[in-house]
Amino acid sequence: MTEAPPFRITPKMLDLVIDITRAMDRIEGYEVLDRNPRLRRRNRVRSIHSSCAIEANSLSSSQVSAILDGRRVEGPKKDIDEVKGAYEAYSSLDSVDPYDISDLLRMHRVMTNGTVEGAGMFRTTGEGVFSGDKAIFIAPPPDLVPSHMENLFGWMSENKGTMNPLILSSVFHYEMVFIHPFSDGNGRMARFWQTAILGDWNELFRWIPIENGIHKSQKGYYEAIQASNDAGESTVFIEFMLETILRSLTDAEFEIEEMSEDMPSGIRRLMESMDADRTYSSRELMELVSARSGPSFRRDCLGPALERGLIVMTDPNSPKSPRQRYRLA
Repeated sequence: MTEAPPFRITPKMLDLVIDITRAMDRIEGYEVLDRNPRLRRRNRVRSIHSSCAIEANSLSSSQVSAILDGRRVEGPKKDIDEVKGAYEAYSSLDSVDPYDISDLLRMHRVMTNGTVEGAGMFRTTGEGVFSGDKAIFIAPPPDLVPSHMENLFGWMSENKGTMNPLILSSVFHYEMVFIHPFSDGNGRMARFWQTAILGDWNELFRWIPIENGIHKSQKGYYEAIQASNDAGESTVFIEFMLETILRSLTDAEFEIEEMSEDMPSGIRRLMESMDADRTYSSRELMELVSARSGPSFRRDCLGPALERGLIVMTDPNSPKSPRQRYRLA
């Protein structure tokens, strides 16, 4: 028997697991992700952009999307390489065994190749988090990292069939951040590995951008990590992650519902084609859906999308302004 990481199962966790399971059932009923590669791709862009942005990567989601398309992007080389590594890693999710420590090392090499010294190897130096001269967190000594990680993977393997993966993956996420096994890329790998564990359990999670939910609540993410550090157990962090997973599923459910069959095809194509953090002119939106007639496009596509609240104006006080631009709500 391996040593279990310290945490408690709380009534709040159990309620959240029930709510998440119900949300999963509703989303799987739509089957939209299976037949909508554009929606899957958009969610993949969100996962990669958000997880990198949490670590101060400067690229926008539009730039991430362009990199995934093989287009040239202006930006810091390290940031571009981080996105390319993340894309290669997320594209390999179906080949990852999340209970095999050698796969963790292999995917860290993929994720950080060219950006981190010692990619695919555990760190050999001390690591910590500092605020000025004050140490906020000191990671375990490097000589203990291999045994800590082997124990963590052993515990996961022992509990794979008995513990709900939602809780198990959240425990892993916190423990990896705490152990800090690599010289760099620990946060990105912890988030990626939680997705790998959940995707191994249910393929739906390979396409739900939980990382985007973390990015939206980044302050709460760090506060939950710190609270768990202070408590010496990961209970607070597990509850935070379950809440984040539920919000991510709820957001996905809303978006999928909007993309369902009762939505006019023109609006659906428009929503699928727009990047989340970009604004567009009316002409650019027409080009996205290959519309030829401006009046018809505004009547049948843009107008209804605005009425449904799916798209908003950047200058709602001047709806007819020639400089008007539009973005996803």
